[in-house]
Amino acid sequence: MRRRNRGRKLDGFLLLDKRSGISSNQALQEVRRLFNAAKAGHTGSLDPLATGLLPICFGQATRLSAFLLDTSKAYQVDIRLGRTTTTGDTEGKILEQKPVPVLDESALKPVLSALTGSISQVPPMYSALKQNGVRLYELARKGIEVERKPRTITIYDLEFLACSGDLLSLRVSCSKGTYIRTLAESIGEAIGCGAHIDSLRRTGVGQFRIENSWTIQGLETIVSEDRESVCLLPIDQAVGEWPRLELSAESAWSASLGQSVLAPEKSVQGWVRMYTPDSHFLGMGEVLPDNRIAPRKLFLRSTGAGQ
Repeated sequence: MRRRNRGRKLDGFLLLDKRSGISSNQALQEVRRLFNAAKAGHTGSLDPLATGLLPICFGQATRLSAFLLDTSKAYQVDIRLGRTTTTGDTEGKILEQKPVPVLDESALKPVLSALTGSISQVPPMYSALKQNGVRLYELARKGIEVERKPRTITIYDLEFLACSGDLLSLRVSCSKGTYIRTLAESIGEAIGCGAHIDSLRRTGVGQFRIENSWTIQGLETIVSEDRESVCLLPIDQAVGEWPRLELSAESAWSASLGQSVLAPEKSVQGWVRMYTPDSHFLGMGEVLPDNRIAPRKLFLRSTGAGQ
């Protein structure tokens, strides 16, 4: 009996430009098949309606997915004014329609300013959050609405791009946990006419940008033997915003065993990237008040993109 092919062991990140009309998990499975990868996951779901940046992590890179989940996000959104829907986007049933006032950038400035900074949001029913083990959108599809606790999120920037008739285009920079459909509804409520998302594209996750991403069609043009070397990013690029510390050979060996080591110099306390003298990414550590580094996430040497 032939043994089942469990896929190749790969380590690294792929920046995928997800197309509209498929779920994040469907996009993940397409990528996994293309790379014949044994282990893969995505970091931060995008709604089927949305397009844009969806980082895919392979192998050991999955252990850093939490860092990407917790980082800031950037979007470009088209908001349709004058209508509210059951889902907060174009796929829902229209609940209410109101006339849209004549708007320009100056008229919208106070609205956008009021929604910038630390604000409170109630997660929408059409979201992947779970309650008692059931995702909210599954309840919403059955016509069930449950109470959701508000959460504090941060809108770093709301950049006006254009406003023509009932279509408002914005560029949004925000913290993790931000629901853009809820933001669109808040904008519509502040204007007094209601609103929903017409289209949504994620353009940034942390330091990753959509300009460096691959579409499925683009991946298919790369010879399968070359996809890993051409398309995958090293593991440590997911945490490139954290300070880099190069350890001595002795300290690197001790840290690889999970032992705390003395920082090579007075360092800012907090998370750091640890490297061996030959620039191998050893993992993530935390600099403690006594200037010692406590290893937190360690990585084996890899033959894949993590090298």
